[in-house]
Amino acid sequence: MTTIDSTGTVTTPRGFRAGGTYAGIKTFGEGKLDLGLLVSDVPCTAAAVYTTSRFRAPAIEVDREHLADGRAQAVAVNSGVANAGTGERGLADARRFAELAAVRLGIDPRDVLICSTGVIGEFLPLEKIEAALPSIELSPLGGLAFARAIMTTDTRPKHGAVHFGPYTIGGCAKGAGMIHPNMATMLAFLTTDAPVERGFLERALRAAVDRSFNLVSVDGDTSPSDTVILLANGRGGGDPLSEGHPLAAAFVQAVEALCVHLAKAIARDGEGATKLIEFTVRGAADETDARRLVRLLSTSYLLKSAVHGADPNWGRIVAVIGRSGARYEESAVRVSLCGTEVFAGGRPTECDLARVAEAMRGPEVTIVVDLGAGEAAATGWGCDLSAEYVSINADYHT
Repeated sequence: MTTIDSTGTVTTPRGFRAGGTYAGIKTFGEGKLDLGLLVSDVPCTAAAVYTTSRFRAPAIEVDREHLADGRAQAVAVNSGVANAGTGERGLADARRFAELAAVRLGIDPRDVLICSTGVIGEFLPLEKIEAALPSIELSPLGGLAFARAIMTTDTRPKHGAVHFGPYTIGGCAKGAGMIHPNMATMLAFLTTDAPVERGFLERALRAAVDRSFNLVSVDGDTSPSDTVILLANGRGGGDPLSEGHPLAAAFVQAVEALCVHLAKAIARDGEGATKLIEFTVRGAADETDARRLVRLLSTSYLLKSAVHGADPNWGRIVAVIGRSGARYEESAVRVSLCGTEVFAGGRPTECDLARVAEAMRGPEVTIVVDLGAGEAAATGWGCDLSAEYVSINADYHT
């Protein structure tokens, strides 16, 4: 099993520096960081995965252009304003944001990727960004500041690192609301000092995203800014990793492990959340059935509410299975809550529901569904639904 260093950041791999500052972009949480820079000492092989939403922020269009050659050297991110739904001016502002960051870093603007997160429909305050960029202190120890600068309604930064062979992969993510994967969801930034061939890097990232961020949900909504970026600067030396490399499998496993770690951190910090829920579906006829059921379970407000109240109401799980379209025979289905089988053979088991309820009062709740229809499986993550979620989103814009 790959071990995650939860103290690691995007600057744990060799040759990366980062930092953050408060530029006055956020109108909430004044004083918190809202502008961050991440830069490699040398140009990187780079890959990214974006939202499949047709309502895309201008930053995504700029990043697609800048990544056409498969290389980048830096990422500039602001929080508080998403610069989405802002038309031609928004696109021009996004290009200018990249130019301003490039001037600060002394590199080509085409080697800068940008992301903006926050309120939709508001323009970037470029004058504030330009004024604040020089104050960002870039350091190999600045990964935590960068992770804080990208936060919006997050209550804590999300970061980590993993080592494989002589190399390291570091990462951070933001996201607490408007979280439902259609590619990925939220923003995530990964770095590695391994040299990696472009095509292999792209395939590894897409596969990792599909098994992590694409299986996490907080509220069923997808942001127009969703982006995951992976930068590989090769500062660890050696031959570029590709399909036939001895460390190829270890690299793929490490990227996925870090993405899963960050995805779980997002679910655990969902807006108003008090519990992390892990959903496992096994015995499915195929992976499509398994993944569909995970997504439906993670977005059931009835189920999320029951988990919040530590109510072992397995009927809400069975109801989701029934409407999922997954193939199964009712007599073969088994459902477990926090390690206790509560439903099997088409009827409730003779378990102690009071003990199940007690287990559900903890910070993590596990739900396992075995459809008994095949060998496919999937695991995803979500959170409970509390009154605090409504409060946060009732006041978010104002």
